[in-house]
Amino acid sequence: MLRPTSETSVWQIPNFLCPFLERIAPNPHRARHSLLCYRRVFGRSLSSIASAPELQLAFQDSQATLQRKAEYSVAFSRPPRLPQSCPGCGAPTQGLSTEEHAGYYNPSHKSVKSYVAQISQLYNDTPLVEHTTSEHVVGQAGDSIQREPGLETNFDAMTVGRAMGGINVGIPEGEVPLPSCNRCHLLLHHSSGASIVNPTLQSIQQMIIESPYSYNHIYHVLDAADFPLSFVPQLQRRLDLMPQRSQNRRSKTRVFHQGRRSEISFIITRSDLLAPQKEQVDALMPYLVQVLRDALGSSVKDVRLGNVRCVSAKRGWWTKQVKEEIWDRGGGGWMVGKVNVGKSNLFESVFPKGGQERSRDLNLGHDGTLRTPAYQDAAYPQSRSKAKASVHNKHPPSDNAVESSLLPPPQPLQRFPTMPTISHFPGTTASPIRVPFGNGKGELIDLPGLSRGSLEDHVVEHHRSDLVMRQRIKPEQLVIKPGQSLLISGLIRITPTKPNVTVLAHPFVPLASHVTSTEKAITISKQTQPSGIPTIAKPGVGSKMAMAGSFHLQWDVTKQRAGPLTSPTAGGLSTKVLPFVIFSTDILIEGCGWVELVAQVRKRDLESTNDSKPFPGVDVWSPNGDYVAERRPMNGWLLGRPRVSSTSGRKRPRRSMKGVKKAMKLAKRNSSA
Repeated sequence: MLRPTSETSVWQIPNFLCPFLERIAPNPHRARHSLLCYRRVFGRSLSSIASAPELQLAFQDSQATLQRKAEYSVAFSRPPRLPQSCPGCGAPTQGLSTEEHAGYYNPSHKSVKSYVAQISQLYNDTPLVEHTTSEHVVGQAGDSIQREPGLETNFDAMTVGRAMGGINVGIPEGEVPLPSCNRCHLLLHHSSGASIVNPTLQSIQQMIIESPYSYNHIYHVLDAADFPLSFVPQLQRRLDLMPQRSQNRRSKTRVFHQGRRSEISFIITRSDLLAPQKEQVDALMPYLVQVLRDALGSSVKDVRLGNVRCVSAKRGWWTKQVKEEIWDRGGGGWMVGKVNVGKSNLFESVFPKGGQERSRDLNLGHDGTLRTPAYQDAAYPQSRSKAKASVHNKHPPSDNAVESSLLPPPQPLQRFPTMPTISHFPGTTASPIRVPFGNGKGELIDLPGLSRGSLEDHVVEHHRSDLVMRQRIKPEQLVIKPGQSLLISGLIRITPTKPNVTVLAHPFVPLASHVTSTEKAITISKQTQPSGIPTIAKPGVGSKMAMAGSFHLQWDVTKQRAGPLTSPTAGGLSTKVLPFVIFSTDILIEGCGWVELVAQVRKRDLESTNDSKPFPGVDVWSPNGDYVAERRPMNGWLLGRPRVSSTSGRKRPRRSMKGVKKAMKLAKRNSSA
């Protein structure tokens, strides 16, 4: 981002961080150069970008566009009023787009009026006067902003345009809260907003390369709802991170690459979706580490994986420990992950707020060394010792150093800063959000989410929010008999392949599940005839249904599922003496949840078959054959099933008719007498 001067032009803004500025491009060659920058960051082809509706106006050279560009250039010559970027989504501040796009500030919002009025008072060095009516606030803002003759006095979009850009002023703590853009307001209060283009892994790599810190820590955020489908493969190699420590005691603990050190940690968020109690989730840690090891591949089977955390921002499980680790490490902390995995929610829970009382020396890192951003040494022609001593220079002093940077400037240093916007809407974060802590000791950066698939594109628009699991599911145990299939809201169909095996299904998904005959399930999923079963699939999705794969229930869970037969407090029998085996697996649905499948098979049937894989199997069908995977079973039904007490399921006892019959006989005798 830029610090505005009288010569600052709109073309010096990183257009790839704010594509809406392309609308005011009067020069097709300049616009094409900006589109190439956009392609370099987001990995999209030039033809697809140019065909986008919001970018087609970039090549129109009209008189109105030129006039708007001139007005926008004048706006950048004014003193800064609004923040350079939205603290909720990170989008650069702009006033030329519609209200649904990121970074647009509505001048009629109360928070914007109050912020501009208070900042104007700070610029004029006059005491801040509190007013009870919005008219006084607007009038004060108009008087403080208008300095040039010939400009309108009302608080319109042009006045807000003058407030865009600028340096981050030293706002006193707690006096002026940073307002969020209009898109964040719509996401929070109306659950609506425009989607953004998901960045590629290459653009995330370029952002981390431009980090001003020599020590960077990557927090790979994973979602517990479909773990490990939210895992980004080859992230460590693509980002040039330090290799995982092996089990060898002589393995290196610190490796510097080009004068920088980068490490990685895995954080599994929303762990409250797995089990109702913290102790139960803690008991699942060996299982989660093993599943993550399977996702990493066989090349890392000997690594330690001691950097895995399973937290819950909703319940506060293990967030305090992660917060202390972020404080102790210092430097740059980067939240990397796919969309809707809970990065912004985790950001708010683990950000080290306060900071003045956390340490006696706020400038010491985790290893006792002074933490100073790298741009201080590059910007000032002075010695390293003097640069380290200048702890108050927390922001880049030069405009040229950040003119073409992919990273926006950090927010003003506050003990309790404005946190990113939290919403179930995919792709809430539009640009990196840098929030410093500890008087320049480090920063925590919330990055935009990577693409997580497009299952929502096959769902009716008003049902897309139903795909997100917001609370722990207490599933119903469904019995899939031979000749039947499990249908999940018309999107996923699960059909057993063994004709003589009964499968138990426990759908941990926020969607409606229904067991019906296989023939009827096929007609419903392919949308060939109407049915009374509820479905959320779009019309025409039935022709796209394809088999996602055949999965075998290959994991033995007899010891966990046999009940009192194998319990040490009851029968205590060994699984070897039992005449049956219980197999299980978990079918994952990307971004939605999982379905636990269980089947019991006799041992003599397994021994009599000549099949190399005698396990029970299922065929799974989904749109385009995607969005489905398999993992080893977690036995979530045993952890979160509905409680069964001695009185559950028992109806009210029937009233005895003995006294009523006696009364009827007595009344009959009296009447006859």
